[in-house]
Amino acid sequence: MKTLDVNQVIDNARFTRFHWMVTLLCGLLLVFDGYDLFIYGAVLPVLMKEWSLSPVQAGALGSYALFGMMFGAFIFGPLADRIGRKKGVAISFVLFSIATFMSGFATSPTEFGIFRFIAGLGCGGLMPNAVALINEYAPKRARSTLVALMFSGYSLGGVLCAGLGIYMLPRFGWQSMFFAAALPLVLLPLILWKLPESVGFLLRQGQQAKARQMLSQVAPDVAMGSDVQLLQTEAKGAGVPMLDLFLKGRAMGTFMIWLSFFCCLLMVYALGSWLPKLMATAGYSLGSSLSFLLMLNFGGVVGAIAGGWLGDRFSLPKVVLAFFALGTVAIALLGFNSPMPVLYLLIAIAGATTIGTQILLYANTAQFYPQAIRSTGLGWASGVGRTGAIVGPLLGGWLMASALPLQMNFLVFAVPGLVAALAIGFFILYYRGKQEASQVVVAAVRPAV
Repeated sequence: MKTLDVNQVIDNARFTRFHWMVTLLCGLLLVFDGYDLFIYGAVLPVLMKEWSLSPVQAGALGSYALFGMMFGAFIFGPLADRIGRKKGVAISFVLFSIATFMSGFATSPTEFGIFRFIAGLGCGGLMPNAVALINEYAPKRARSTLVALMFSGYSLGGVLCAGLGIYMLPRFGWQSMFFAAALPLVLLPLILWKLPESVGFLLRQGQQAKARQMLSQVAPDVAMGSDVQLLQTEAKGAGVPMLDLFLKGRAMGTFMIWLSFFCCLLMVYALGSWLPKLMATAGYSLGSSLSFLLMLNFGGVVGAIAGGWLGDRFSLPKVVLAFFALGTVAIALLGFNSPMPVLYLLIAIAGATTIGTQILLYANTAQFYPQAIRSTGLGWASGVGRTGAIVGPLLGGWLMASALPLQMNFLVFAVPGLVAALAIGFFILYYRGKQEASQVVVAAVRPAV
């Protein structure tokens, strides 16, 4: 019987309609995920007024969904390695859609916080599994670009949220923003029908026929008859322990990835939760403040696509480093008095280099870990990063309560960008040093061979 390496087939496949389908479906899912994640920032000024919330209370309430996201990433990442990524994505999608819809019925901060926590569980499970799925099927030469295109859906969800908020909040109240989250559930049958299962999962389950059928859509020009045995060189049994993330020289990379995730998500959710309120406090109207949130997410779309394109042509970690450095400068400048066009430009750059860099971090993490532990690695990186997402709204609430000048708020928000840039810089130097050392060893032993 002939054998065929699945990874080699996928890496060298030409771009097909199948790749477009996977990218568009995962991107569509992340549109709804992004809408759910940015909805709190859009309704925060209204909620603070209606429920008489202090800035510290508002920051804590915004963190409930992010606590859920942290646990969701820890739970659904490894779970998907056991039950399959398709099921993991579907469960996460249904969970956050229903819980977000139910948030519109909340009559107190406690009820609202419970529903937001449950919604966070689903959001935290969807993202790492969608990234792992598209990384598994994307051709190697276009992997970063496809991940970035898919993740632009996340930012488009934020754009959709801000745009709807400008129209719906004054007319129908904050509850309408949450009721709208139930509409995507009509797409569940399409997702269950068209979203492919992980080929690695199919092979681990011994489903060779289904795996051949799936792979024939990825590479239709490769012969895969019943006499072909599919193999995956990196595959191993399901239920990969978290400890594997630190083996085979991956420990330092894992720690630096976790630190950069923490800092990046802190900035994303500090800005996403508090940018409209900070700008409203600075004297801008609610509509103008929401337009800043829209521009932040529009910048995220541009940053994700541009970063993915650059990542496929240059070193992806170096692109991440450059984005973090640029984002640190842009966020620090937001608090200073600037003409409106300059302010919008700075917000767009901040979105491109925080939301966009988060997307590049997922792509870099997926490429750092082998396929067999990719969902686990992405789940843990996302889960640890969620602690930063939790700190972001809390930090914003503390800064608002301290009544600091606007410039100080944004300077504090910029500090994590500097820390993340240093972490990625160390990541690059450490693994370049290990690679150079291994090349020296090979050169030294070659004459003896």
